[in-house]
Amino acid sequence: MTTVIRARRAVVGDEEGSCAVHVRDGRIVAIEQYDGAVPADAREIVLADDEVLLPGLVDTHVHVNEPGRTEWEGFATATRAAAAGGVTTIVDMPLNSIPSTVDVTALEVKQKVAAEQVTVDVGFWGGAIPGNLADLEPLWDAGVYGFKCFLAYSGLDEYPPLDREQMIEAMRVIAGFGGLLIVHAEDGPTLDAQDPPAGPRYDDFLYSRPPVAESRAVAQVIDGARQTGCRVHILHLSDAGSLPLVAAAKAEGLHVTAETCPHYLSLFSEEILDGSTHFKCCPPIREARNREALWRGLADGTLDCIVSDHSPCLPELKKFVTGDFGEAWGGISSLQLGLPIVWSEARKRGHTLVDVVRWMAGRTADLVGLADRGAIAVGNSADLCVFAPDDAFVVFPERLHHRNAVTPYAERALAGVVRQTWLAGEPLTVTLGATDPAPRGALLSRKENR
Repeated sequence: MTTVIRARRAVVGDEEGSCAVHVRDGRIVAIEQYDGAVPADAREIVLADDEVLLPGLVDTHVHVNEPGRTEWEGFATATRAAAAGGVTTIVDMPLNSIPSTVDVTALEVKQKVAAEQVTVDVGFWGGAIPGNLADLEPLWDAGVYGFKCFLAYSGLDEYPPLDREQMIEAMRVIAGFGGLLIVHAEDGPTLDAQDPPAGPRYDDFLYSRPPVAESRAVAQVIDGARQTGCRVHILHLSDAGSLPLVAAAKAEGLHVTAETCPHYLSLFSEEILDGSTHFKCCPPIREARNREALWRGLADGTLDCIVSDHSPCLPELKKFVTGDFGEAWGGISSLQLGLPIVWSEARKRGHTLVDVVRWMAGRTADLVGLADRGAIAVGNSADLCVFAPDDAFVVFPERLHHRNAVTPYAERALAGVVRQTWLAGEPLTVTLGATDPAPRGALLSRKENR
């Protein structure tokens, strides 16, 4: 049966307009005029006048943590949160789970655990750590989308960072088979030279991870790309002072891309009260002027995309009793909230839903080579989001679907409500606190799509 979704407003390509999207066998088979004819046996869905049809979002930076730390987050809860937020594809990071995804055996363990419990589609990153050079190409052949490394301590002993020479070695290997290295770009020696944070003062934590730690690391990554020809991607860039480095690398023709996150685009250090460790993340949330410069970096194309960096933990690991930023786990959970957070801020600055879709769906899909999603287009997977941009809601943590109800957005009013998410042409129903009896997400491989 063909399903026809009529939308007075839809983001198709680089424009917003009215259309009727025809879906069959999980794929978009035609995009017609809003009031065009439909097959006699078609199922017809008409969106409300205040709703906009968007492609399902693609979030390429999600820490699911399962297996090993499933009490922090798991595939069932993370993918339900994604579905509730209009995200239809996630790519899982290689660390926080045990084992880390640094060889094929660990990848197979993670895939086995994820199978049969994912509500949306899930792909996987591999990891680059000291001593696993020989594992990189087998992981690539097994279908990971690239390899994550740190240039500073990750917070986990089982996932050590690469030094500069080790990063160059990894780049040479990865360039040899056409892979992608994604980098947590903070320079370890620079961070080691700072006074470590201790106690509840946010400013002490902020000063312990200065902007120069990012800019030095970004410069190292760009120099490595220049030496080796490796494709590289800068993760969760928070320092706007690093943007000229990225822009110059792109102008030089190097294969360098960069992302930022909703928390760097919406929050700012001046509003963070001492002891508010739910705001802790690495790199840190910086000043309001820095936030505005990141928005300019998105507008001019220096920053390519926006991802959640969804990184949950147990509430007690946030050290709410003491408010100690030195001891608290760093990470922000926003997988379900990314679209309304970004839209709330984007529209204030004159950006449109076309821009938001480009940053959160099109370019993220391009980053990992998912050519059949990230846009409403004939032949693409019918992964869709019904979004009411002029509706609003207040964030109550207990109503979020990720496993632990911790968020710095508690009691904030956000613009834009996700009213429905479609995966492969079928609507997803997500019930708070319930287990989906028949999750329909697929495990993705770089070598093949759904």
